[in-house]
Amino acid sequence: MPHTPIPPANRRNAKAMRRVMTDAELRLWNELRAHRLMGLGFRRQVPIAGYIVDFACSAKKLIVEVDGSQHAEDGGASADAVRTRRLEQDGWTVLRFWNDDVLRDIDNVCQHIVISASLAGAGDAAMPAPSAMRPNRRSLS
Repeated sequence: MPHTPIPPANRRNAKAMRRVMTDAELRLWNELRAHRLMGLGFRRQVPIAGYIVDFACSAKKLIVEVDGSQHAEDGGASADAVRTRRLEQDGWTVLRFWNDDVLRDIDNVCQHIVISASLAGAGDAAMPAPSAMRPNRRSLS
């Protein structure tokens, strides 16, 4: 990923967030780190477009967000939609999973990530974008 200037406050926030991960973020990170998931290279708590995303695979332009219940409360969903649109404008595909899904069904979460990554890297115009195949936020229950 090309390095772009990042405000020092954003860099400090991202670094602090790496030290204090939620249980769901830690569970998913243990699957993603060190190219463990099908060789995909993910980074955690990455500043992109003025936001700090949970996980990003720059080779596939894929972002994975792990959301807690606060994202379903007042304004959380609409703020997430604005954030997702902004990231998609830069060519990123954004996947969102609930904390509970990551903790209870990590295998299915990882399967969705691998499928989306393969679609992002396919470059086939006949293949629909992952967002056209299913909604941004996944409930795996």
